Amino acid sequence: MIPTDGVLVGVYALIRDRDVIQVRRIAGHQMDQRGARTVQKTRFVTAVSEIARNVVMHGGGGEARIYIHSAPSAISVICTDNGPGIADMQAAFRDGFSTAGSMGRGLGGAKRLSDELELVSEDGKGTRVTMMARI
Repeated sequence: MIPTDGVLVGVYALIRDRDVIQVRRIAGHQMDQRGARTVQKTRFVTAVSEIARNVVMHGGGGEARIYIHSAPSAISVICTDNGPGIADMQAAFRDGFSTAGSMGRGLGGAKRLSDELELVSEDGKGTRVTMMARI
């Protein structure tokens, strides 16, 4: 389970591609400051990028919140949008599933690259993805 407490690092708009890059960079910097291994950092910031890009491309934009946790030592990122939601969440996690003609590896890949990932989505009301990496 992803901790619900923590220190908020910041809230960042996810409107364009450069916002995705900013969130990825800040998450990576926070992991560096806490001594994360390079491979661990690379995996997690890749997951953050995938989900943040989904917010921009499929959710019509939204926001990312980055938190730092002390017990256990971890970083979590919550990405939310007010887009159409995900009608079939089980299918969305399967590699190859895409509603946009892409390779369909975003959600499943992000789940594999994070220590934990939780998805809440309501058809027509948006999506929230919470992901965490233990440091």
